[in-house]
Amino acid sequence: MYDSPKRIRDISMLQTFRGTHDHLPDVAVRYDYIIKVAQHWAGLYGYNLVSTPIFEYADVFSRTLGDTSDIVTKEMFVFEDRHGDKLVLRPEGTAGLMRCLLSNGLMHQLPQKYFYAGPMFRYERPQKGRTRQFHQIGVEFMGEASPLSDGEAITLAWDVLGALGLKNKVALHINSLGDTESRQAYRGLLVEYFSDFKSELSPDSQERLLKNPLRILDSKDPKDQALVAKAPSLEGSLNNLSKDFFARVLESLDLLKIPYSINPRLVRGLDYYCHTAFEFVTDTLGAQSAVLAGGRYDRLALMMGHKEPIPSIGWAAGIERLELMLDQPVLGARPLSLIPIGEAAERKVLGLAHDLRLSNISVVMAPSGNLKSRMKYANKVNAQAVLILGEDELQKGTAVLKELDNGNQQEIPLSQIKDALKRLS
Repeated sequence: MYDSPKRIRDISMLQTFRGTHDHLPDVAVRYDYIIKVAQHWAGLYGYNLVSTPIFEYADVFSRTLGDTSDIVTKEMFVFEDRHGDKLVLRPEGTAGLMRCLLSNGLMHQLPQKYFYAGPMFRYERPQKGRTRQFHQIGVEFMGEASPLSDGEAITLAWDVLGALGLKNKVALHINSLGDTESRQAYRGLLVEYFSDFKSELSPDSQERLLKNPLRILDSKDPKDQALVAKAPSLEGSLNNLSKDFFARVLESLDLLKIPYSINPRLVRGLDYYCHTAFEFVTDTLGAQSAVLAGGRYDRLALMMGHKEPIPSIGWAAGIERLELMLDQPVLGARPLSLIPIGEAAERKVLGLAHDLRLSNISVVMAPSGNLKSRMKYANKVNAQAVLILGEDELQKGTAVLKELDNGNQQEIPLSQIKDALKRLS
């Protein structure tokens, strides 16, 4: 039974859950700004906005991310509904988007280009730039096998970061994971190498050695990392097809003068990844260096039960991390503050305010109080101007318009208010 607030005894019930945060207006407006900038640029590249549920059947992620991945074994928020179905709050966006494509029959209308934004959930240790409910922007280009689509996806990421003023704060790291043949050859080398140090591996990596040794390369355990540093490089296992594919991706970046560094240790352990893997990293956030990451995932549809692979490329970026990196202040639209003095003026400004809003002019009504307190309120809401309407002004059909940035003040006819405000903006 629902407990009313009067019956709450434990004050912790009134706190946010660890790793989650309320987004008050000064932060929420920055999140909204990041999403709008990214969506604008994605639209210029032909990506369409799409939204999927924040929870899915657990198999959507456990079958695709694998039973040895940290996300599945340690980080997913899993629960059962009343019928015993196992559900999970989505930990990432790609699997849900592929499920969306398949369940809506859109694989017959390929290629598809999607942009998404919204909350994700992982049970991780909260730290700077990492929360248990976090937010991402992302794109997925599904049904295109050409390396040019990889180059385009990376270029879109570069343009989004540039529009946010972050190009000078990030560096692009890129690598080739090769095709299935190349990865199988590399898998053999890793098994041979890590088997000699099996007793020194963490328990998680010992299990991964049997199921998917590439995931050892993603381990955060210090002992594992020391062994990973001396492990064979994937580059030596790439076949000619994989080398040619990667060369064409790099060529597209060179043509657009997008700087990058080839990082041979940048590897995705999940089975559905292939060919291109990339990250935009920063040194401004401490340990959380990756702010945007992506890659090609041609085998994901197969792992979800589709008969054929659907070649795809995508990326996602953490809004929390991008927000921490923003230099410029992000402000909402500056409103006009209406200050009516007297009951007759209060009745008049109700219609005036509505008429201005219908003309896309942001208007706030100053609360009751004396003129000084109302002016303070106008400054508090960052109004660009105040419009004062009293009995004298009502009789003359005018109002006093005062600009708050420079103090300029003028009396203007009510019929000319819209024109006067347009000159201010």
